[in-house]
Amino acid sequence: MKVPPQSQPTRPRAGAEIESAPLVSRYNHAANRLLAVLSPADRELMRPNFELVPLEVRQILERPGEPTSHAHFVESGLVSMIGVNQTNHRIEVGMVGYEGMTGLGFVLGAERSTNEALVQSSGAAMRISTKALRDVMAISPTLIDTLLRYVHVFLVQANQTAVAAGCGKIHERLARGLLMWHDRVRDDQLSVTHDFLALLLGVQRPGVTVALHELEGEGLIRSTRNMVRILDRSGLQRAANGYYGGPEAAYDHLIGGALVRPRSYPM
Repeated sequence: MKVPPQSQPTRPRAGAEIESAPLVSRYNHAANRLLAVLSPADRELMRPNFELVPLEVRQILERPGEPTSHAHFVESGLVSMIGVNQTNHRIEVGMVGYEGMTGLGFVLGAERSTNEALVQSSGAAMRISTKALRDVMAISPTLIDTLLRYVHVFLVQANQTAVAAGCGKIHERLARGLLMWHDRVRDDQLSVTHDFLALLLGVQRPGVTVALHELEGEGLIRSTRNMVRILDRSGLQRAANGYYGGPEAAYDHLIGGALVRPRSYPM
């Protein structure tokens, strides 16, 4: 099935500048953390096949049941992986930011996407066609190893999302979601609507409002109509009550890639 034009990524026009996240890797100056840990040989295999593309809010990169045409290595912004069932019930099952990539099903050998990949925060990505990705994976076992380790980390994230959804209180799950968003956007001010937070948590908007007020009452955030400002990250981690941190630790252990963050970034 052909993807509607409005959901297709567009290439930047000639001369256009896309601001990448202000992040420098100690390894190769890549803005994407996953690309930063690749060997020089694997980076050279990938490089000729990449194109820099913008990510626009509400842009759909993948649709359930449709062929995956490209993988996106996110440099800035945030992509939500949305689980959708046959009656169109929707809930976020994972997030991808500068630490990762879309197209994970293709890495595992599936031609069609399982989830919807929806841009929630604008930015940019290095895009590679799945045909080209297949070709370079066929050449490099070390590239396959790195990508499969990231798939494992994403599955850990999806697992913990399910645990939080089944066992956590709404404000605990909201704290977890805001921390994950904060990790990827790297800005204390998160441009996010109540509608998206409801999708993130799989609850109705009134539940989101109550949870926001609870975290705000504890002095952890400041919430307005389309913005959440992080005031106390350590407090948010305590409020998440153990539902945050597992996938992040798994990433550090399995992939690594130490980064130099801007001074303004909260450690």
